[in-house]
Amino acid sequence: MKILIIDDEKNIRRTLTDILQDEGYQVVSSENGEHGLSILSKELIDLVLLDVKLPGMDGIEVLEKIKESYPNLDVIMISGHSTIKIAVQAVKMGAYDFLEKPLSLHKIVIIIKHIAEKRMIYKQYNQYKESKESTYQMIGVSPEMEKVRALIKKVAPTNSKVLIRGESGTGKELVAYEIHRQSQRANAPFVKFNSAAIPNELVESELFGYEKGAFTDAGKRKHGKLELANEGTLFLDEIGDMSLNAQAKILRVIQEGKFERIGGNQTLNIDVRIIAATNKNLEQMIETHEFRQDLFYRLNVIPIYVPPLRTRKSDIPFLVKFYLNYFSVELKQQVKHISSSAMELLSSYDFPGNIRELRNLIERLCILTDGNVITDKDILPHVYTYQADKKRFSFLETKQFNKAKEEFETYYLRNQLEKFNWNITNTAQALELQQSNLSRKLKYLGIAKE
Repeated sequence: MKILIIDDEKNIRRTLTDILQDEGYQVVSSENGEHGLSILSKELIDLVLLDVKLPGMDGIEVLEKIKESYPNLDVIMISGHSTIKIAVQAVKMGAYDFLEKPLSLHKIVIIIKHIAEKRMIYKQYNQYKESKESTYQMIGVSPEMEKVRALIKKVAPTNSKVLIRGESGTGKELVAYEIHRQSQRANAPFVKFNSAAIPNELVESELFGYEKGAFTDAGKRKHGKLELANEGTLFLDEIGDMSLNAQAKILRVIQEGKFERIGGNQTLNIDVRIIAATNKNLEQMIETHEFRQDLFYRLNVIPIYVPPLRTRKSDIPFLVKFYLNYFSVELKQQVKHISSSAMELLSSYDFPGNIRELRNLIERLCILTDGNVITDKDILPHVYTYQADKKRFSFLETKQFNKAKEEFETYYLRNQLEKFNWNITNTAQALELQQSNLSRKLKYLGIAKE
């Protein structure tokens, strides 16, 4: 941590510098406010020790300018001649603390340690938030994804219930988090509850919590997901797997904003936005009495459909590159690249498991592929080859001969060039072609190394 001392008394600057350097801090100093502000504009400072009485610009004026330009910078005011009024004014303006001279060096060291700990926690929180934002990032520029984004932008600022529907693995949780992130509850908790991942007999205790002694193993009170999400967003994933009993209780929460912990008689008020998701046909489940119709209508205020990956294949290259970068960090390895033919193969594949399947495939390839380039040969053993081969050899389908011939030549020449590391001379020799003829053919077919 780097500390700036602004004080016109040389002895105080020297004493504070010696003490703080002994504690392991970097220290710079200035004898007036103008020079101190100049230092701030050139160096990364974490904390300022600022005297109130300074020649020229006084400490209060300096504090005001610091907070204008560096609102998150901590400032400790120090003075030997100030009144309570000035101390209150400084704290109101954003000073972390106000200390009187003669200074207690022990007290200063303790306060600075607290500030250092606070800054470390804040830094760790920001790193966590950035990693979370990365994990929940919505990737894709297809028209289908732009429609989803436009709907999120409209619904996020409201408190309306949202029902997200789509196949398994399409990214329904990402949509839910993006709604939360753009909402007025963004700084409050985003709590997930997966009904399918929890046995039915435990759903209510996990969701509503319980009191001590509510059942045999209830040794102490437990807060449920609803309480943890208070003032934030509760994401009910796989709502179609929730028992009818739990559905009835969730309906009451939505209608009245109230619930009780299991084993308790105290009614608790709750302020939570509920977003639900499912890959099931709830309308059909209503007909078979597996899902409550009244709950469906309560949840389905704003329906959002997340399209499967096979209907937005233009997003596949973006997703592949994102996960190649993501797993290079996760696995602590050099970023792997993907060959053109491999990308064509992935872009032609239907991904029945949607984005989840693609994500798992890229992680597997990053681990198992030798070298830094992933080819179609690396991919084929890990996908449904009957479908991959069908798409890969699409030139075998009935179509104009010239069109099929161009598709075959494009696939064949790309494959050969990759074998010879895109060395045209070596490739031409292996294929017994004139290099000039091969170069013209590559230009005509638009084949080039990425």
